[in-house]
Amino acid sequence: MQRHAIVLAAGKGTRMKSKKYKVLHDVAGKSMIEHVIDNVKQSGVEQLVTIVGHGAQNVKDTLGDASLYSFQEEQLGTAHAVKMASEHLKDKQGTTLVVCGDTPLITATTLKSMIEHHENKKAQATVLSATASNPFGYGRILRDSSQQLTKIVEQKDATETERQINEISSGIFAFDNQVLFEKLELVKNENAQKEYYLPDVLSLILEDKGVVEIYHTDDFEEIMGVNDRVMLSEAEKAFKKRTNEQHMRNGVTIVDPATTYIGADVIIGEDTVVEPGVKLAGHTVIGEDTIVGQYTEITNSKVGSNVTIKQSVINEAVIGDQANIGPFAQLRPGADLGEKVKVGNFVEVKKSVVKTGAKLPHLSYIGDAEIGERTNVGCGSITVNYDGINKFKTIIGNDSFIGCNTNLVAPITLGDRSFIAAGSTITDNVPEDSLALARARQTTKEGYLKK
Repeated sequence: MQRHAIVLAAGKGTRMKSKKYKVLHDVAGKSMIEHVIDNVKQSGVEQLVTIVGHGAQNVKDTLGDASLYSFQEEQLGTAHAVKMASEHLKDKQGTTLVVCGDTPLITATTLKSMIEHHENKKAQATVLSATASNPFGYGRILRDSSQQLTKIVEQKDATETERQINEISSGIFAFDNQVLFEKLELVKNENAQKEYYLPDVLSLILEDKGVVEIYHTDDFEEIMGVNDRVMLSEAEKAFKKRTNEQHMRNGVTIVDPATTYIGADVIIGEDTVVEPGVKLAGHTVIGEDTIVGQYTEITNSKVGSNVTIKQSVINEAVIGDQANIGPFAQLRPGADLGEKVKVGNFVEVKKSVVKTGAKLPHLSYIGDAEIGERTNVGCGSITVNYDGINKFKTIIGNDSFIGCNTNLVAPITLGDRSFIAAGSTITDNVPEDSLALARARQTTKEGYLKK
């Protein structure tokens, strides 16, 4: 059976009080709409349509070709929004999932289970429900004596008795696609909001003696909608807790989950230890038996196994196995470190290959460079890669020794086993097995100060 999805993302989200379109606000380092799209796709949906309105282009720029799009010029309710997708889906067969773009905690597992329940029961519609301790603002699920759905009533249209019901509609539905678009034509806006409600489609199906199912999730947080900054922070907290628990159950030690921030797409190997205050973001991959020291920040990087990192910032970098980083090192985009490399305190590496066993112990800048195997770069040494207009490359061979406070003025090549005297400014290439000195001869005037 074909499976489609409609993601509702046309609302401006005025309660966010933001210049940014609501569904583009981040949870765990990824926009809410991206979380929703990813989970919808993982649930087995083949074709997806996102309903856009305010900020449409920004949403399209974020999602790209991950979705088709339909535009809702006026926000006249959820049924009206879904109806906008008719240009893509009206003639399709199969199941259509409808999800709100501001529910970043919904999981692919729940969506898939709900769709399977819907199809197994041969239902025309299924609603995802949950039990809320505070149901204010949500549509209430009304059941009959046999526990079948009779109606979903919105908060503003509910009686005082109905408002006491704590089983709520998530706003997530599965429909028989043909029935959905047939009934959408019949929905009216005779309610307090003067809007076209999608739950009215369920009422129309029930009037025709159709089958409407309820699929209940025990995790209320999954269906949490985000309407303001307070709810955004609650979603962030819930997502962080879920993510950290998942990593711990997979064999990662997180010393203090309350202060550890791990993005949705991060992968961490077994027996790695993540210390307090760490932030792991983007598509970061960390191997096994690695120690990520407190207050380290790693983004879109690949870290090997048996690596030790202390209080460092790493962005779009690669670190080989058994490397030792920090404290207070910065690896910028293009830093590519081999196995057993040491990058010590206050060292910055940018767009450079540092080969196996090389050491950059402290207080150095290495940019646009290639550092050979087992080479040692002394304290305070830098690659002078920029003349104010262009960047130039420094190449240092294997088993070389760069003395403290050396300036390597690029473009320059140092052969294998080069030895550079401390305090030198090197402007010419150095052949292998050579010693290079480039500093003024010391002059001492004895007794000068007594005069």
